[in-house]
Amino acid sequence: MQRQGSIGGSAEIRIRATGGVLLVAHLAFVAWLTLRPLDVPWVMPPNLRPFDGIRADLALGWQQGARHIAEGIALLAPLGVLIPMAHGRINASPLGSLVRAVAAGALISLGIELLQTGVPGQIVDIDSLLLNTVGVALAHAAIVPASRAWLRRRSERTERAPVPQEEPSQGRTPTIPRVGIAP
Repeated sequence: MQRQGSIGGSAEIRIRATGGVLLVAHLAFVAWLTLRPLDVPWVMPPNLRPFDGIRADLALGWQQGARHIAEGIALLAPLGVLIPMAHGRINASPLGSLVRAVAAGALISLGIELLQTGVPGQIVDIDSLLLNTVGVALAHAAIVPASRAWLRRRSERTERAPVPQEEPSQGRTPTIPRVGIAP
């Protein structure tokens, strides 16, 4: 186990365990929501042109378009927090952490879109891949750096706790005179 950046024994384990459980629960919810078959009379063709779906949503009215965009952003946004939480380090590079979380979110979103090709009633939409990835990036940028800074300050306070005073010195350590070695 890597010690650099650890919070401390039990706190680190609790954060990682909680992050892992919440990550699995959220992914199960997303899979249920996006990969269940739908009974629809007809299905739109797949959208493989970036921003066409967003333009079509905004053409329906700004309120409905904003709702569809917000749904796309919010679907995988918790991954931006749960992935670093499951990783469990407080001394990680902010840029490296953001890149890892966004890449993982984009790959999960791509996997969902590819799995939707075999689900009746679900369509592939490149715009949901883009919106999901933006949601992961926004959630990570908004929450993770501040929470890591708070955890670092908290761990520094516990490290700086007053140390009990040692007993005063009792003088020099006695020495033993050299003893000759027998021939």
